[in-house]
Amino acid sequence: MRTGSVRAARIFSNVVSPPVMFSLIGLALAWKELSFWEGLLWAFIYAFWVTMVPSLFVAFLLKTGRLSDLHMSSIRERRLPYLTSVLGSLIALAVIQVFDGPELLRCLAIFSTLVLAFLAIISNFWLISIHATSIAAVTVICGLVFGWWTLLLLLPIAVTICWVRLYLRRHNVQQVVAGLALGVATVWLLVQIGCF
Repeated sequence: MRTGSVRAARIFSNVVSPPVMFSLIGLALAWKELSFWEGLLWAFIYAFWVTMVPSLFVAFLLKTGRLSDLHMSSIRERRLPYLTSVLGSLIALAVIQVFDGPELLRCLAIFSTLVLAFLAIISNFWLISIHATSIAAVTVICGLVFGWWTLLLLLPIAVTICWVRLYLRRHNVQQVVAGLALGVATVWLLVQIGCF
C-alpha cells in the first residue's frame, strides 16, 4: 500500500467515524422536528452523551496507554468504551424522555442503545465493523425520514467507507458485511415498533 493513499484512507476513516456520523444525523433529525436553536440544543444533548462522553473516555484510555490504537483493534480493548457508550445512550434517552424531546431523536437514542449493546456483545468474540454498522443505519434512517433519494445519495459514501475499512485491513469482508447487516436489521426492528 502506498503511504499517501493509506494516510488519505485513515483521514477519511476518522472523518466518517461512528461518533461523527451519529452527531450529524442527530442534528438532522432534531432540525427535522424543531426550530434551529431548539433543534441544535437537543442535538447537542444527544451528541454529548452518545458521542462526546464516550469519545473523551477513549481519548483518556489512549493517553493512559490502556488502548493500543484509536480503532481498538483488540477485542478486549473495546469492552469499557462500549459500556460507556451504552450508558451514555441510556442517559440521552432518559433526558429526551423526561423532558419531552423530539420523537425522532428519541428513536435515535433507542437505536444507539440497542446497537451499541449488540456490538458490545458481539465484540466479546469477534471484531465486527462499527463503521459499517453506523453508515448502514445512517443511510437507511435518512432514507426513511428524508426520502429514499437521500439513501441513493449516501450509498456511494457507504460503499467508500466499507472499501476503506477493507483497504486499511481493519476488517475482513465478513466483518464488514455483518456490520452492514446489523445496522439495517436494528433500524428495521425499530421501524416495527413505530420509530422513524
